[in-house]
Amino acid sequence: MVEFKRKKGESFEAFLRRFNKRLQQSGKLYLARQIQYLQPEKSRDEKKKSALIRKKFREGKEYLRKIGKLKEENTRRW
Repeated sequence: MVEFKRKKGESFEAFLRRFNKRLQQSGKLYLARQIQYLQPEKSRDEKKKSALIRKKFREGKEYLRKIGKLKEENTRRW
């Protein structure tokens, strides 16, 4: 971490400009914004669980569609 101190006789606006310039040059702000919404990758077991849950719901929906309890959905959006 870099410390910034105002120079003697330096205005706050000049100090702020100098600070922002150094911050952008360091790339730390860019990296922080990149990883702000980064989600950790799921483990193998979590991926399997979610796949099985999706498969179960898909099969249930298909069953209801076959027996006529669920209306046929149009898969195309346009």
